[in-house]
Amino acid sequence: MDDLVTARLVLHPMSVIEAERLVAGEPDDGARWAPGYPAEGDVSGARRFLHTCANTGDPQPFGMYEIRHRQDGQAIGGVDFHGTADENGNVTIGYGLIPSAQGKGYASEALRALLTFARAHGITSVEGDTDHDNIASQRVMTAAGMRLVAEDGRLKFYKITWNDAATRTDPRS
Repeated sequence: MDDLVTARLVLHPMSVIEAERLVAGEPDDGARWAPGYPAEGDVSGARRFLHTCANTGDPQPFGMYEIRHRQDGQAIGGVDFHGTADENGNVTIGYGLIPSAQGKGYASEALRALLTFARAHGITSVEGDTDHDNIASQRVMTAAGMRLVAEDGRLKFYKITWNDAATRTDPRS
């Protein structure tokens, strides 16, 4: 699978071997990890991805993507689907950046690219959640076109839905 490229970023689809190295904290010779990468969320996402691969096979293109600076190739975070689409074409996403990369619009840029990719591949809706006090993440999802649809005592839930499913491919193919 090819990288997804934006104006400033490259979203690189992680392989099982890359995810295993990330969890172990051992970059390969070609990996360029920015200081602070991988963060706890990156490791958690890689573990979820590896669990999915072990139980149901590699979910690509609905797997984990490493967020890299386009200019120097340094990894600064991750964005991922939390598994393949359900029978209705719905997926859940997550994302995170190392602290030095936050506040520069990278998360919104990466999320927009992943949403565009999802829509082009037959996804009908994408969901995400964030803690009540994580205002930055709420702004990222809103900036990417997601809307607040519910909340509970701990989380706010965001979603974007597209109604033009006839023009897309089956997300499970």
